[in-house]
Amino acid sequence: MLARKILVVEDEKNLASNIRKSLQKLGYSVSDITESGEEAIKKVAETHPNLVLIDICLAVEINGIQLADIIQNNFHVPVVYLIDRYEYKILQKNQLSEPFTYIFKPLIESDLHFVIEMALHKHQSEKRLQEEKQRLTAIINSMGRGVIVTYANGCIQMMNPIAEILTGWKQSEAFGKNLVDVVSLVDKDVGEAIEIVTHVIEAGEVLNLPENCTLINKDGKEIPIGDNVAPIRDRNGNITGAVLVFQDITQRKQTEAELLRNAFYDGLTELPNRVLFLDRLRQAIERGKRKSDYYFGVLFLDLDNFKEINDHFGHRVGDDFLIAIARRLESCLRSGDTVARFGGDEFTVLLEDIKDVNDATNVAKRIQDSLRLPLSLNGNQLCTTASIGIAWNCSNYEEPATLLHDADTAMYRAKRQGKASYAVF
Repeated sequence: MLARKILVVEDEKNLASNIRKSLQKLGYSVSDITESGEEAIKKVAETHPNLVLIDICLAVEINGIQLADIIQNNFHVPVVYLIDRYEYKILQKNQLSEPFTYIFKPLIESDLHFVIEMALHKHQSEKRLQEEKQRLTAIINSMGRGVIVTYANGCIQMMNPIAEILTGWKQSEAFGKNLVDVVSLVDKDVGEAIEIVTHVIEAGEVLNLPENCTLINKDGKEIPIGDNVAPIRDRNGNITGAVLVFQDITQRKQTEAELLRNAFYDGLTELPNRVLFLDRLRQAIERGKRKSDYYFGVLFLDLDNFKEINDHFGHRVGDDFLIAIARRLESCLRSGDTVARFGGDEFTVLLEDIKDVNDATNVAKRIQDSLRLPLSLNGNQLCTTASIGIAWNCSNYEEPATLLHDADTAMYRAKRQGKASYAVF
């Protein structure tokens, strides 16, 4: 056994001398013997003992703090009390009667050796546990995601700094509170609250957060989040809690929305593009197959004098002109209809749930009237007209391309008739 230094705090000289002899006989080194708490603190700082033996009579409070707490918390040295049987009540009253924290007087060497070794072993075990806990905490705190650990009853055990930032709650505020009172999660798809931790603990398996999971933080701010919740098990496989790992996916959502917009919307006018228009037209055709009384129409528009405007005033004015035309076309339609930029100065319109072709021709007239009104761009008064071809599902169309071809054919017929007009296929 390696020699271990022990500090003895005892004011009875004979007892102190006997303790020294017993400790030396057992192979320990007595670093010093002191007679007061203040002196004991100084000696611990100077000699760095492995353990301190304190007579319970000298276990006074210093500035309102127990001597043992000062030694253990500041110097990380274990303390063992020397007590008489009747003094055991003092330990119990001060909640100090844990195993291997005291030994009864008169001392028996075998008991003294056993208690000291167990106290040292317990201290080392607690030290290793604390170090492991600190290491785990450091790992969790260094993660770039929010982490919240709960007990099995759903109450919060710990939060890392990212979780504090996202939720708006400090760990000191949230500790012991039920997770649902701190982390408000809502599924935006269905508008319902999510209690995923409860489901994880009941199911005993990892569950991903819903695709449109939104965190409503302490200040009411809505943050889209993603990741998962996993159960925590002890070495016997029993679930002791859950860990929620989450991150702010606002940037990802914005990127996805941007990619979606680039794929389905025109970058200049922000109208649906050819791809989205064809998809909606295909859906309308399928709907018409299922419902015999469902009618829809397609308008194919070509601006009559856009090339002259673009050549005369330049591409910037030409782009602004197309944007203004897009807004004009939107103003002529119902909210459920679709106007798309099909390419260049060509636009298409899908009119859904119309009564007959007259509804389509009325919209064409409304568009013509709107386009005739002059546009003021960069100090210039610009006017245009459009040739419009109309096709509607009086025939059994199978493919969007066929219907668009017919509308395009009608548009060229209107252009041949002198422009600024419409024709029905």
